[in-house]
Amino acid sequence: MSRAVPEPLQCGRFTLTFERPLVMGILNVTPDSFSDGGQFAARDDALRQAEQMLRAGVDIIDIGGESSRPGAPPVPLEVELERVMPLLEQLRDAQVPLSVDTYKPEVMRAALAAGADLINDIWGFRLPGALEAVRDSTCGLCVMHMQGEPQTMQLGATVYQDVVAEVREFLQSRADALIHAGIAKARICVDPGFGFGKGVVEHNYALLAQLQATAPQGARPFPILAGISRKSMLGAVTGRAASERLAASLAAAVCAVERGAAIVRVHDVAPTVDALKIWVAVRDAALGG
Repeated sequence: MSRAVPEPLQCGRFTLTFERPLVMGILNVTPDSFSDGGQFAARDDALRQAEQMLRAGVDIIDIGGESSRPGAPPVPLEVELERVMPLLEQLRDAQVPLSVDTYKPEVMRAALAAGADLINDIWGFRLPGALEAVRDSTCGLCVMHMQGEPQTMQLGATVYQDVVAEVREFLQSRADALIHAGIAKARICVDPGFGFGKGVVEHNYALLAQLQATAPQGARPFPILAGISRKSMLGAVTGRAASERLAASLAAAVCAVERGAAIVRVHDVAPTVDALKIWVAVRDAALGG
């Protein structure tokens, strides 16, 4: 399967290139995330986890202070800031881009002032003030598709006539809105939002199977970020609990990269880095042969 290499992504202090797929490590400083809630809520535990990711070869660290699992309650602004900001400041010199997973414009502004390199917004910068919060920075922006909202997105049936086309149209419209607001295309990557308002398992696998087609099209495509690690779509096929989905997560990461993902967002950095090294070695051998 051919993979079009995206243009470099401007990401704050860094310019990311995609000669190989990049690994974004998930650092949830929350008590209630679906897979690792509470494990890294204490600051020292979170810093140790970040250090392990760095030793394993992580390319981006994504810090989240509010769970976006289905049914998760919203977190007050002050609480999210208390969780995220000290960690962001302590990791400032980590020598990899620091991403903040938030949809609140106030958190975006504070994070950018503290040196965040990327804002990862499950709402696709749709909330009032979000575009204004990021417009005049140099940070990267990850635009994600979500049908509904975390509190209710999996409670009812999600309806799509053509899930791949509808996700692509949404991501195109949001990318156009960002560009119209004066944000350079080089700052934007896109995420089809596996599990976010895709309550039917087949929707998720259709997106994975046609991942490259979910991105807005052009001469050079937007980088695609795929976040499938430990998600319920994997449990639906394997029958395993979230804590037992490492093998499935690695398979999904390789499938995503094969189908166009430039970045994979994962809980298990070291094994994912190793799996993708093998993928790159096979790709390079094929190209050389």
